[in-house]
Amino acid sequence: MGHWRLWVIGLIMVAGCSTSRMEFVQVAANEKGFVLANSQKRFIPWGHNYDVNDPGGETKIDWKRVELDLDDLRKMRADVIRVHLQVPHYMLGPDKVNPQALSELSHLLRLAKKKRIYLDITGLASYNIHNRADWYDSLHDQERWRVQARFWEAVAKTCANSPVVFCYDLMNEPVVGGKPTDSWYAGRMGDYEFVQRLSREQGDRAAENIAQQWTAMMVQAIRRYDKIHAITIGMLPAWGPSPKWLKDDLDFIAVHIYPSAGKVDQAINNLKQFDVGKPIVVEETFPLACSVDDEREFLLRSRGIASGWIGQYPQERPAELEKLRQNHKISPGQSMYLAWIELFEQVGPEMLDN
Repeated sequence: MGHWRLWVIGLIMVAGCSTSRMEFVQVAANEKGFVLANSQKRFIPWGHNYDVNDPGGETKIDWKRVELDLDDLRKMRADVIRVHLQVPHYMLGPDKVNPQALSELSHLLRLAKKKRIYLDITGLASYNIHNRADWYDSLHDQERWRVQARFWEAVAKTCANSPVVFCYDLMNEPVVGGKPTDSWYAGRMGDYEFVQRLSREQGDRAAENIAQQWTAMMVQAIRRYDKIHAITIGMLPAWGPSPKWLKDDLDFIAVHIYPSAGKVDQAINNLKQFDVGKPIVVEETFPLACSVDDEREFLLRSRGIASGWIGQYPQERPAELEKLRQNHKISPGQSMYLAWIELFEQVGPEMLDN
């Protein structure tokens, strides 16, 4: 992080723009992890992906539930949640941001500050296939990029002075190439699509150049209002842009790794491929395709390579899942989430003290 960013952080603190005792998070000077700006105490992101509401953004937020969830998260030593902001909710048209969405974001910042939980703010999501914005998906590449830049300008303007923000994740699991007949969305699970194309008009342009141009445009949109908080992109091994292409524009590298059963070595090797001289955060992991023991081994062995880890939080509160288990009414999926939460609590001390 350059000296100019440290100066801006100090100016905000002195000016009293932040009344919280929470400190801004910054990349460590040696670029091997993160520290708190004032105390220079090491900060290790340790938390969960979390749905503030339904991923489609269709339902009114139950703020009481969110507050209880944040209490539960703090009790299990989580210090960060990753939230996914949906384009159909935040953008009402190419030039019109939804003021209600920004009001909700401001409320979340205040609540997270109260509960002392940092936010990984992931943007440009459009997950729910039943809640798409047709006007948005009908745009050509450059028009779509301009809307995405306006989205980030609005979000950055809202969040710029808040120490609660750990980072901005420009997009969840983007892929680069495509042609006009392709869908904007390349990966699907049920009614949700999580892989989004940056371009459907690649032509003879190199994928590397497209990824660099898009990333630079989004970073510039954020930096117009926020020159402090770290910026990253959630990446998949063997999919999407290479971290080597984008390392100059990103403050750290975020990678999503779900170990396969009996293949922890492979997961660790995949993680090492993202070492480009910047801190690495495992922004998504979970025993989705492996045992809890495999996931535990992956977490513990990844220390020294990664500088933070973010799993998946259940829709139900952990106490509710435990009650279902005791009453023999828990589903296989719920059992998987409860096993993850138990693992998270068990290994937390080792992960946070490494």
